[in-house]
Amino acid sequence: MLSGFSGQARRVLVIPLHCSTMPTVLVILPEGFEELEAVAPIDVLRRAGCSVTVAALGPGIHVTGRNQLVMHADIPLASLPADACVHDCLLLPGGPGVALLRASPEVLALVKRHHAAGSLLAAICAAPTVLHDAGLLVGRRYTAHPSVSGELREILSDQRVVRDDLLVTSRGAGTAIEFGLELVSALLSPEKAAEIAASIRF
Repeated sequence: MLSGFSGQARRVLVIPLHCSTMPTVLVILPEGFEELEAVAPIDVLRRAGCSVTVAALGPGIHVTGRNQLVMHADIPLASLPADACVHDCLLLPGGPGVALLRASPEVLALVKRHHAAGSLLAAICAAPTVLHDAGLLVGRRYTAHPSVSGELREILSDQRVVRDDLLVTSRGAGTAIEFGLELVSALLSPEKAAEIAASIRF
């Protein structure tokens, strides 16, 4: 089952002014990121036609995941100009690298900037703690990996993917494809998400 395809009434996603006619997504990869939580949604989003930019948090463009898989990012995050176009979605994967995301003033500023612009914020596994640091989880429905339950005390632990308006969260590597499909549903349409799900036999 795709948790976000219930047909319930949802607020229409208002896409802010950006630099592309197709939805744009910025993915930030720190060292120690959880590979499945990055690769699966990136793959699903690109299959749907979204323009996905993968930015390395560190100075280079090669980022090593928690399981020693090395991902070739598109750009270092530091190379994004301060006045760069806001993306339609900011995506944060989980894994041990979340500690680096939380320690980065640049990441916190990007999260707040995208939130202020009305962009979709997507976080999986432990990455919702970054949204917590930005003060964006108060009064919101969300989920996360049980390992951060002591810090995020309102986790809806029985749900694999939770979408609350412009906030999409998910539990971990095992829910990464569902997470990606929910982002396609939010950025494009439920029909497009269902199309991609059928094409990958999900």
